[in-house]
Amino acid sequence: MNLSNTTDFGTIGVWSTALRTANPEHGRQVTDATAELESLGYGTVWIGGSPSVTEARPLLDATTRLTVATGILSIWDHSTEEVAASRAELERSHPGRFVLGLGASHSALAERYERPYSTMKEYLTGLDTAPEPVPASGRVLAALGPKMLELSRDRAAGAHPYLVTAEHTAKAREILGPDALLAPELKVVLNPDLAAARETARGYLGFYMELPNYTKNLERFGFSAGDFEDGGSDRLLDAVFGLGDAEAIARRVGDFLSAGADHVAVQVVTADPRTDLPLAEWRELAGVLPMTGA
Repeated sequence: MNLSNTTDFGTIGVWSTALRTANPEHGRQVTDATAELESLGYGTVWIGGSPSVTEARPLLDATTRLTVATGILSIWDHSTEEVAASRAELERSHPGRFVLGLGASHSALAERYERPYSTMKEYLTGLDTAPEPVPASGRVLAALGPKMLELSRDRAAGAHPYLVTAEHTAKAREILGPDALLAPELKVVLNPDLAAARETARGYLGFYMELPNYTKNLERFGFSAGDFEDGGSDRLLDAVFGLGDAEAIARRVGDFLSAGADHVAVQVVTADPRTDLPLAEWRELAGVLPMTGA
């Protein structure tokens, strides 16, 4: 992987919006949970929900080896000067343990959204030329389509695709080549009752089916408008989620690793995954997933 020698993602990570520390009343629970994730052997925690760089500090302070990444920081919300300076501070105190995950977000979520690919290139140039530059080895891109995947290969350590299939992972590996990091996010519902698991999955997926960046990418892999209705068809859910008991989820993670992923960022979906810290599920999955972070 095209990373600095001091950065280690491990094979399995945790992706969670609930790991954001902007809410001080929630912060102690988050740092305690992050310390436990490290002890369980997870290699990386990805802070979801368009966090700032500074939200990574409490998680880094609470751990000793865990990699902490933004998953992802929106390029529309933060200037390159601010990001580069904040990242440099983290690098001084926790060398090699913070990775800047960047993304262009979505037109429905970013008021200034336009020319996402060109703007991302300009943003990377801004990081390159900042007083304390962010090296390519310290950043990954939330890439879906071929052009952004190529940019991830050429101007970052690799890609962190969100809401993708194992087939997309295989195609992304072809584009990225053998050396760049490929770290897809994978949503999972840990429930042996498949009907109930799909109900939980649909309750969460419906929001994403309103975002064209995701649906257009899924259309590249054979899905159509009917698959995006009512929270997603069974076929779509089975492709973009791991559903069932821990062993079933481990097999699904294995599908992504076999397709070319170096690292899988597991997002446990519950009734409210944006605020829940699902410690019981993280503990159970740690017992069956191929952990390399301990």
